[in-house]
Amino acid sequence: MRSVKLKIYGKVQGVYFRVHTQENARQLSLNGYVKNCPDGTVEALAEGDDKNVEAFIEWCRKGPIEASVLRVDIHESTVKNYSGFAILRD
Repeated sequence: MRSVKLKIYGKVQGVYFRVHTQENARQLSLNGYVKNCPDGTVEALAEGDDKNVEAFIEWCRKGPIEASVLRVDIHESTVKNYSGFAILRD
């Protein structure tokens, strides 16, 4: 089991990034969350099988067609055993 926190930079808000991220995470059987940040980035935390987490990271580097990802910062995180993959809203 692996857990990573991602910070995604670029044109990633207002382009359905969170919805597509949630769909991708669910297809990969990952748990965690995705949320918009006040600085215009998107934060995602994903937990699951290492292979699926790697596939999720690769997807986040591209994002949905409407997005333009400039950079993804990746930090290993402590597994917290989330249930499901949620879109967090302020």
